[in-house]
Amino acid sequence: MVRPDYKEFSRLAREATLIPVTKSVTADLQTPVSAFLAIAGRERRAFLLESVEGGEKIGRYTFLGARPYMVVTARGRQITIERGRERRRFEGSVFEVLRDLLGQHRPAHVEGLPPFTSGAVGFFAYDVVRQLEKLPSKARVDTRVPDCVMMFFDRLLAFDHLRHQIHLIAAADLTHESPRAAYDRAVRDLAAFEKRLTTGTRARRVRQARRPGPLKIEPVTSRQQYLESVRRAKEYIAAGDIFQVVLSQRFDFEPGAEPFNIYRALRTVNPSPYLYFLRIDDTHILGSSPEMLVRVNGRRL
Repeated sequence: MVRPDYKEFSRLAREATLIPVTKSVTADLQTPVSAFLAIAGRERRAFLLESVEGGEKIGRYTFLGARPYMVVTARGRQITIERGRERRRFEGSVFEVLRDLLGQHRPAHVEGLPPFTSGAVGFFAYDVVRQLEKLPSKARVDTRVPDCVMMFFDRLLAFDHLRHQIHLIAAADLTHESPRAAYDRAVRDLAAFEKRLTTGTRARRVRQARRPGPLKIEPVTSRQQYLESVRRAKEYIAAGDIFQVVLSQRFDFEPGAEPFNIYRALRTVNPSPYLYFLRIDDTHILGSSPEMLVRVNGRRL
């Protein structure tokens, strides 16, 4: 059954500009991995956020989405906003741009739905700090990673592991359509979502991971350079200039496996409360983290 019905939807339309329309289906034949392969297996831009605690206790919700309606990319102060076929480029602060865009994002509260029904998923790279602090440009630019990419989704799936349900969610945006047109389009998208969910995994063969050969790992920083950095850091600590430093380095290699298969292996060997897989064109970000950085719930930080 689709919730809310149009009568309740019309009432909510007087209070908000973004209203989640949902259909809940039984999740006994689906896993987050199979659902991701069905919904996002061939998509250029998609995400999967899971929560598994200690391998025994599972978090209540898993979220996945594909085909963002808008993508914000920042390289320094050069910002690109893609929305459909439209592409805008300009200079500015990515923090101010995201603050404005999220300020326009006013979803209605519908009782019984997960806490995330639409919004932005993405990453900030370390160099985004240069928009907050004045730092010398001494580092060699040797990657093509943007300072920030945020993908905005209004169509997504939410696994409710407590109730063994999958919530199919289509957020109806009333800023571009009449309430009736937005509602009808959301209902059609939910039906298409459900069809992809039930037929997609069977239709798509999951390419099995081949046993990789020995990895050829190339350190970006030589052993001598790294030890010299350690020596200098200890001198700074002894002089009282700093009290802590985190020295890190990057290792480059070709993994010889599909990124999502690496994620599947990672979630098996290292389950955690914060598992994530992002696909952004030819860039993949995946990981398993034990800790939260920030959570905001209403006015509570």
